[in-house]
Amino acid sequence: MATSHDVLPAALAPPPAEAALPIVPRRRPGRAVAAVLALIAVGLLLGSVARNRAFQWDVVGRYLTSTAILDGLVLTLWLTAAVMALGFALGTLLAAARLSGNPVLSALSWGYVWVFRAAPLLVQLLFWFNIGALYPRLSLGVPYGPELFGVRTVDLLGPTATAVVGLTLHEAAFAAEVVRAGILSVDQGQLEAAQSLGLRRTRVLRRIVLPQAMRSIVPTAGNMLVGTLKGTSIVSVLAVHDLLFSAQLIYNRTYQVIPLLLVATLWYIAVTSVLSAGQYYLERYFARGTSRGALPPTPPARLRAALAALAALASRRRREAVR
Repeated sequence: MATSHDVLPAALAPPPAEAALPIVPRRRPGRAVAAVLALIAVGLLLGSVARNRAFQWDVVGRYLTSTAILDGLVLTLWLTAAVMALGFALGTLLAAARLSGNPVLSALSWGYVWVFRAAPLLVQLLFWFNIGALYPRLSLGVPYGPELFGVRTVDLLGPTATAVVGLTLHEAAFAAEVVRAGILSVDQGQLEAAQSLGLRRTRVLRRIVLPQAMRSIVPTAGNMLVGTLKGTSIVSVLAVHDLLFSAQLIYNRTYQVIPLLLVATLWYIAVTSVLSAGQYYLERYFARGTSRGALPPTPPARLRAALAALAALASRRRREAVR
């Protein structure tokens, strides 16, 4: 015989399985309206740009792959790669000196970063371009003795060499702080554990510190790479034949300013997009082994998943229509 404790009130009894209510997602009409308005605004803007004859898209297409523009693009890419490689090499040395226990090296590294981050890049480039006024001749020899080797400064530092030196010294100051922040982001306990195992400092740096520090270094370094790519356009003031200067030479002759500026802009956008994609996959590579779970899918994987979902939805609707 059932007691009163064995009988639940009707209000507390669980509903039968067939009476379970379906889960309906919350409707958000504001999002849909905002998305539609944004798409309409983008469509109107693109239509205006496409129909505006002042852009002269035929001229843009004619000069987009011209020899002068491609030569300037190659020099821009070379300048970006050289400055990033040399800048991060020097910046790594500066970061190591800043983190060392030597107070002299630490102070000198801090002073370098302070000076080169404070001075505007254009001022630095103009200073190095006119360095011959301060040191007309650079020589190597015995102190108070004969000269072994000497060269005129104007012959040593041309416009391209000046651009490399100025951009590298400027980039190294920022790279030093990026590398230092990445090294400091590694847990100190891991370094102590590695030292307790008797591992060499070079092995600890290569196998423990750098792989973890790269998680913090890569995003900022990617932004610096894109900034350096665009920042190389400033060397046009030194008559270096980069992408922007090549476009300027053409429109100074043809007076087609807007189309040639669009040519340079399209190439900058294209190269930046490629670099951003490389940064994305590089970040995924160094993000392996983190405690955040599985890595998010890549854009091609998301596209394949979306196409598969659309195909499944279309197949289900065809089956429902047949029924």
